Amino acid sequence: MKSHITKSIKSPPIRKIIDEALDILESVGIPFAEKTERSLERMAMSFLAVANVTTDWKQARNTTNLRSRGIIKFINEHFEENISSGSYDDIRRKDLELPLLAGVIINTGVGKGSAANDPTRSYALHPAFHQLVVTYKTKQWKNKLAAFCKGKIKLGDILGHKRNITKIPIVLPGGRQLELSQGRHNVLQKTVVQEFLPRFGNACEVLYIGDTANKSLHIEEEKLRELKFFDLSHDKLPDIVAYSQTNNWLFLIETVHSSGTMSKTRVERLKQMLKECKADVIFVTAFSTRTDFKKWVLDIAWETEVWIADNPDHLIHFNGYKFLGPY
Repeated sequence: MKSHITKSIKSPPIRKIIDEALDILESVGIPFAEKTERSLERMAMSFLAVANVTTDWKQARNTTNLRSRGIIKFINEHFEENISSGSYDDIRRKDLELPLLAGVIINTGVGKGSAANDPTRSYALHPAFHQLVVTYKTKQWKNKLAAFCKGKIKLGDILGHKRNITKIPIVLPGGRQLELSQGRHNVLQKTVVQEFLPRFGNACEVLYIGDTANKSLHIEEEKLRELKFFDLSHDKLPDIVAYSQTNNWLFLIETVHSSGTMSKTRVERLKQMLKECKADVIFVTAFSTRTDFKKWVLDIAWETEVWIADNPDHLIHFNGYKFLGPY
C-alpha cells in the first residue's frame, strides 16, 4: 500500500487508517493527482467519519447520516485534529467533493438540496460501496473490488477526459513527455523549455514546472533537496526551475502573461530563501512578445535576464558586470 501522507505528524495508527482510506478511494477511481497531501488527508478523514471507522474497516456503517459539523466533531475526536466547527462548508465543497461526484458517498438529507446551508444535509456511504468497504484487507477484497468497478467509468477518467480535450504537449530535456493545460501562460512555458533552454541553458535539466491546473505537475524533489533549494510546498516557487550541472547554474524562470516578473522585491525574497543553495542562481523573466515586455519593463530587477519568445536568439540583460550568469 502506497503511503500518501508522508509529511504527517500524526501517530502511526492514525496515519495507517488514513492511508488505508486513501487506498480504498484510489482503488475505486478517485483521482489524487491535483490534490495536496493535506487535502488528501482531510478527504480521507471525512470519508472515515462518514463510514464511522476509527481502526477497523469492519466498523463501517452506511446509516450514520452525519452532517458536516458532526463530521468535524468525529475527526477532531478520533484523528488528532482541531478543525473549527465554522469550516463546515469545506466538508462539502472540498473534503467530500470527489467522493460525492463519484457517488461512493451520498447526500441522505431530507431535502437533498444543493444549498450550502441546507439544514437537512447529511452524508452516508452508498450501500454498494459500504458492502465493498467492509471487505477491505480480507480475502474477499480483490473480487469485491473488481465486481464493484465492473462497467463503471472511474471519476479520474471522466475528469481526465475533460481536461485532455485541450492539452499542450511538452517534451522536457531528456525526453520526458508532459501535458500542460490550455492557456497562453502554459504555451509560453512550453516555449521556454523548448526554445530558451536549448539556446542558453547549458544542457539544463528541468527540476520543476508548474501547470496552471496542477502546480506539482513535474518536481525533481531529490535533486532540489541536494541543491538546498527552499521548501517545495512554498507558494513562492517560480514557474520553471532548471539546473545546468555543467556550470552549476540554477535558472529561476517566470513566464509572464498577466503577472509575475522578476521584480526587485521578488528577486530579493528569492535570494533570502536561497541563502543555503549550492548552485549559482540566474533570474529570468520570459515574455511572449516585445509588446508584452514593454508593459512590464519598469518592474524588472537589475542583474536579471529577459527572454522574449518572438526573438528567441537574443537576451535582454539588465546591467551587472557580465552577461548571462549568476551575480
